[in-house]
Amino acid sequence: MTISGRVPLLLLVGIIPVVVWPVPLAVLGWALLVAGLTGLDLALALAPQRLLVSRDLPASVRLSQPAISRLTVTNAASRTARFQLRDAWPPSTQPAAERPRLVLQGGESLRQSTRLLPTRRGDVAAGGVTVRSFGPLGLAARQRTIELPGVLRVLPEFRSRSQLPYRLARLRELDGQASVHVRGQGTEFDSLREYALGDDVRSIDWRASARATKTMVRTWRPERDRHILIVLDTSRWAAGRLSGGTGSDQTRLEAGIETCLLMAALGAASGDRMSLLVADQEVRLRLPGTGRGSVLASFADGLSQVEPVLGEPDWTLIAGQVTQLCRQRSLVILVTGLDPALYADGVGTVLAGLSQAHQVLIAHVTDPGTTVGAAAPQNATQAYDAAAGSRLWLGTQALAQRVGRLGVDVVQAGPDALAPAVCDRYLALKAAGRL
Repeated sequence: MTISGRVPLLLLVGIIPVVVWPVPLAVLGWALLVAGLTGLDLALALAPQRLLVSRDLPASVRLSQPAISRLTVTNAASRTARFQLRDAWPPSTQPAAERPRLVLQGGESLRQSTRLLPTRRGDVAAGGVTVRSFGPLGLAARQRTIELPGVLRVLPEFRSRSQLPYRLARLRELDGQASVHVRGQGTEFDSLREYALGDDVRSIDWRASARATKTMVRTWRPERDRHILIVLDTSRWAAGRLSGGTGSDQTRLEAGIETCLLMAALGAASGDRMSLLVADQEVRLRLPGTGRGSVLASFADGLSQVEPVLGEPDWTLIAGQVTQLCRQRSLVILVTGLDPALYADGVGTVLAGLSQAHQVLIAHVTDPGTTVGAAAPQNATQAYDAAAGSRLWLGTQALAQRVGRLGVDVVQAGPDALAPAVCDRYLALKAAGRL
């Protein structure tokens, strides 16, 4: 049972008869009258059990995009129902607070919608639906909470989607849909044409030249159906927060997820087979050779559940998983950090072996607030922070050059620029015939 705000208002109205007839019986009589009306109203309220409630919920929604939870209520009784509905959701979904009083005739149905705006990735479980059934006077109500199971999967935001059309256009050029052809090792034969000054002599087709009585060279196009494996590091490195970017105070993991999604969309469009490995001290997610039509959806669905772990990654385990997933020479993209203090005991223990078997690319997200050229410090604390950040940045650049001598490509960019920068390097490798 619950009472509405009308009951205390009625008690306040009782001040008038008390002033007119100032005797104790007047106060008692008015209080008994209000209590009687409240009890009668409660007795006339329809039992909440007579209202049948169901929930209609989308299977998934992207982070920061609205979703609608719809409740359908059917009055199974012959009497009129006057009620309120509260569709309970966790605060991270920011549910709308409007809960109007509804009137529903016997045998009829209606819908009430609750707008949700999720602020966190992952599965969000709905709470119960509270039904508050009022009497005709609106003084008292019967209340009941109905458990309606429901789960909304919140997918990553994928802000970098806007970077995709330009890179798809470049990909069409590489695929020969525009008048651009490339030459090099590890590419598919496309056509023959006459030799021109500057052409690589290794591309000359001597048999075709003998038949045509002029020098002919082969033109090539990038190979399709290559294997791309993205390894996302979810160790304590991924939990570090960044001071810049579109998503204020976002973690490195969010930038890494954006890189995985943009590469999944671009790689699938190029016809390459995309695989994903998420690991730290253990394997958190493994998606081998996802098909072209479902790669982005599979990546987004799996990455929605990923959270960083406060521990160091097991690179021996990760290297073993890479060997299992890559039966042929592949492009292995390691979304991890280049930390000079941890390199020797971390990724450095397996990088040489991986680079011999595969084309390796390291995607390192930088913190815009700690790179060289940041805002001038205003006090001693900021000066020390800037000095530490500059020292780390210089050490990372030296380590990147050292890693580059192993034949490993390194991409360093801020949280918003990392995903498109990795895709640009992927297209450059494809154009150079290094995949």
